[in-house]
Amino acid sequence: MKTLLLLRHAKSSRDDPGLPDFDRPLNDRGKDDAKLMGRYLPEQKFVVDCVVSSPAKRARRTAEIFLKAADVSLDPILDDRIYEAGRQQLLTVVSEIDPSHNVVLLIGHNPGFEDLLESLTGQYAGLPTAALAVIDLNIDQWRDLRPQSGKLRGLVTPKELKN
Repeated sequence: MKTLLLLRHAKSSRDDPGLPDFDRPLNDRGKDDAKLMGRYLPEQKFVVDCVVSSPAKRARRTAEIFLKAADVSLDPILDDRIYEAGRQQLLTVVSEIDPSHNVVLLIGHNPGFEDLLESLTGQYAGLPTAALAVIDLNIDQWRDLRPQSGKLRGLVTPKELKN
């Protein structure tokens, strides 16, 4: 059994229209939401043993804030393939994770993350910024990852935690 946590990057700033999409930073709400979601993680008793993130600035910063707030002392593996990835590319990234890892946190972007979640679980769930989805996978090795091999255990958004 493996567990995949999907964390969509937090809210980014669009204040500088000339800035390339890849380099967009988090806005203040995004920083606060990343911290809020990070504080939520230990309450769920997850022991993350691998973090893989998009190298886009907003995803890297989300990872940094989230992991610090969650008291997780892992350095994210930055994988260029996650930025602008579709479902199939994300399936490939996850299937190549070292088999010794059981709980993996993947940090990235929509629409790929929503498509990956639907492919793995057979159910659609929207992932707003900083949303965290937990997918239990009925596999022993990441390389065995296939569509419909998982079940959505939970999905939480910053908005839900604030209410």
